[in-house]
Amino acid sequence: MSEISPARTSPSLKLALRFALREMRSGLSGFYIFLACIALGVAAIGGVNSVANSVTAGISTQGQSILGGDIRFQLNQREVNPDERAFLDSKGRVAVSANMRSMARLGDGSDQSLVEVKAVDDAYPLYGALETAPALDHGALFAERDGVFGAAVAQIFLDRLNLKLGDRVLLGTATFELRSVITNEPDLLSDGFGFAPRFMVSLEGLGAAGLAQPGSLVDHSYKIALPVGTTEAAITAIRDEAQKQFPQAGWTIRSRTNAAPSLSANIERFSQFLTLVGLTSLIVGGVGVANAVRSYLDGKRGVIATFKSLGAPGWFVIAVYLIQIVIIALVGILIGLVVAATIPYVAGYALQSVLPIASKGGFYPGALLWAALFGLLTTLAFAILPLGRARDVPATALFREQGFEQRGWPKPIYVAAAIALIAILCLLAVVFAYDRRIALVFIGAVAFSFVVLRAVSGLVQWLARRAPRVRSTALRLAFGNIHRPGALTPSVVLSLGLGLTLLVTLALIDGSLRQQLAGNLPERAPNFFFVDIQSTQVEQFTSLLQNAAPNGKIVSAPMLRGRIVAFNGTDITKLTIPPEGAWVLRGDRGITYAKNVPENSTLTKGMWWPADYSGEPLVSFSAEEAANLGLKIGDTVTVNVLGRNVTARIANFRQLQWESLAINFVMVFSPNTFTGAPHAWLATLTDPTASSQQEATVMREVTRAFPAVTTVRVKDAITIANELVGQLAVAIRAAASVALIASILVLGGALAAGNRARVHDAVVLKTLGATRRTLIKAFTLEYMLLGFSTAIFALLAGGVAAWYVIVRVMTLPASFQPEVAVMTVIVALVLTIGFGLAGTWRILGQKAAPILRNL
Repeated sequence: MSEISPARTSPSLKLALRFALREMRSGLSGFYIFLACIALGVAAIGGVNSVANSVTAGISTQGQSILGGDIRFQLNQREVNPDERAFLDSKGRVAVSANMRSMARLGDGSDQSLVEVKAVDDAYPLYGALETAPALDHGALFAERDGVFGAAVAQIFLDRLNLKLGDRVLLGTATFELRSVITNEPDLLSDGFGFAPRFMVSLEGLGAAGLAQPGSLVDHSYKIALPVGTTEAAITAIRDEAQKQFPQAGWTIRSRTNAAPSLSANIERFSQFLTLVGLTSLIVGGVGVANAVRSYLDGKRGVIATFKSLGAPGWFVIAVYLIQIVIIALVGILIGLVVAATIPYVAGYALQSVLPIASKGGFYPGALLWAALFGLLTTLAFAILPLGRARDVPATALFREQGFEQRGWPKPIYVAAAIALIAILCLLAVVFAYDRRIALVFIGAVAFSFVVLRAVSGLVQWLARRAPRVRSTALRLAFGNIHRPGALTPSVVLSLGLGLTLLVTLALIDGSLRQQLAGNLPERAPNFFFVDIQSTQVEQFTSLLQNAAPNGKIVSAPMLRGRIVAFNGTDITKLTIPPEGAWVLRGDRGITYAKNVPENSTLTKGMWWPADYSGEPLVSFSAEEAANLGLKIGDTVTVNVLGRNVTARIANFRQLQWESLAINFVMVFSPNTFTGAPHAWLATLTDPTASSQQEATVMREVTRAFPAVTTVRVKDAITIANELVGQLAVAIRAAASVALIASILVLGGALAAGNRARVHDAVVLKTLGATRRTLIKAFTLEYMLLGFSTAIFALLAGGVAAWYVIVRVMTLPASFQPEVAVMTVIVALVLTIGFGLAGTWRILGQKAAPILRNL
């Protein structure tokens, strides 16, 4: 007999593909949870990144309208000088505007409202269109008629003061007629977030109001329409030329490609959060993938045993089922990609009045490929272990045993492969994250949660195994089901625990923030902030407040606006700034000077300067922000104030109480630093006993006597912040619910995967005399114990995570919220008992004979 060549008898990959496709003819039974988990995660990641790309594209394509020009030069507290204006005029058409906050009041002084004043010239807008109702041109909107200027306002301003078009209000020392309602302001997004309604006037009207005094907080913007065809390289050259020709101008320069950097940054942050949530749902879904693969292979143990008995090598068995798993995963990924591709169109329709979404959505293959890669890596990472276990089990054991539950870990190579795939998944998520530190913390927390959840499930099983013998048959069966080999405990705790923990964390953070905003903060915070008090008015203003609120505490401080331009002589644009400290360098910052250590501050390092200090300029820096920026005592900080660079040496660090909402400054300079510089003052009034009527009286008297002073009622600002927190919390909870949905899917899959073993248990117990009622009671108790254990873990883990964020990150007091605990327990019990009984009800009706014959 001639020897047969191994090459001819060894099965090929093509043959494995044929067998895989042949086995898949029976359909996708058992893989629906698998498909749903993968599709959900892919849709979340792909959809979120597609929407983020859509918003970015919208900002880019509509950058001219959003910015109001091709390039914008902005100055704080001063206008351009003649040389600077000549430079701007040489580049193209220039539109000038000024932005500030002030108080608009009724003619009789009976009521007033904080407004965001925007003064424009007749060239506004250079791009886009200012839409008003009724539609009026610039002259009809803003021109002076019989000593009265015109104004266009937001509808909310009319509602707040119960006004109508044609009515007149006072702004500063001038009277304005409300001539139209603003329906679309083309460059609103580039102006940043405003707490108050828009009040748009002409530059002449602003001058007549007398609001722009020396030191007043006014932003002057100069927007330029460059010649058609000007390239981005030419715009960059203009920026460089301006910086070189006017190195101490202190202006902030922004181009059409960076029209709304704050919006873009927030979109990036939110998309990162949602991407991480989507990744979490994928990883949670990975547990469902592992359960589905294990259950499927368990059902195919006869086929696998036959393959091995006929001499098929281990790699061939793995190849046959890996091909099937990859094909099914690709189907799930395709479903997720289809959903993800439609999300930008839905978001474009829903958000078109709020955000500059690219017209009609958009198709973003990069975001979709990114999501598909995550989905495929997740599938392989969680499928490799059950595949490796099936490859290592001998054929004789497969013929004898019920499944793979009693087998331990597969060979180290499979474990290493799974770890490597998960590591690649996490690495990609971190490398391409907007904030890598947050991404690392998030992924680390998820990984730690998996380990802890596995330990919790082991603890639950250990407690069930050590539980004292009870008389109740149903309870004994429940304890036995929890700790027996192949029990559902690890799958249930792992699948439901992560989603519940995430929701508990968000709920506790949201609750604590709301409690602070609604209760604790208003009790500690000042009643009012007063801005733009002129230096010559400080004594008179203080006297008025003392008479209007004799029990109140008045704190005042000089305030200028400055922008940090260098540390230790190095331009900040050339430094690598950590994300947590970047906000200090973003735009202009309020600064002050003081002889003594300010209230609400504690010196932590260094020495304060003497009251009569006259040496080189010194500065006191906030300790936390200094640590974030890597600063130390003796370093120098250069700030641009009123078009002049001032360099001061850091003399000390202070610990600030930001949560008090009192007057706090990151930087406090020695008094000799700004000698002779024009500036205004900031003041607060704190009177815990003041009623709403007394506060209204203070506002009226201040506004009547000092019309140029801006009065901010802190309670109103807190109310607005509370509403924003509420809206953001709803959005975040809705996004985080994706992870809970994935958990529910995995929970359902885990319970379904254990049904075959439940069938055998139920049949044997019924044969031995157990009634259906006893079995239902046993299963209910089992699911109740598992759900309650998972809820306890979610409360503990979520509570710790929320405490860390609130106390360590936000530096606010944390609080326990019993309603969150109750809802968590209810949700856990409803899900586990509901899904459990829904899956086992059919089992209880199985005929005993067919099952007993196959035992």
